[in-house]
Amino acid sequence: QVQLVESGGGLVQPGGSLRLSCSASGFTFSTYAMSWYRQAPGKERDLVATITAGRNTNYADSVKGRFTISRDNAKNTVYLQMNSLKPEDTAVYYCKVTRYGMDYWGKGTLVTVSS
Repeated sequence: QVQLVESGGGLVQPGGSLRLSCSASGFTFSTYAMSWYRQAPGKERDLVATITAGRNTNYADSVKGRFTISRDNAKNTVYLQMNSLKPEDTAVYYCKVTRYGMDYWGKGTLVTVSS
């Protein structure tokens, strides 16, 4: 079955960096677009970035120029490099794949940006 496991979250100071990873299994990873979402306390889950099978990317306006999504098909892993982090980036970050019209989510990894 489809499994997505996020890692790499933690506590970081404003202006710092983190790299999140999402390890995927149970499907042909290289042929699917992958996305990162985030959900801050008391808020809805929002799209952060997407990378297609052809490695085209798009980003939420709030993270453009600071975050970079990438994928390693040999490792079945999608990454989110986050630079110049701000307190408002604090959230649980999830990766998602949509397969045959069904969304699959990981359990998320918590990112806290605080001094």
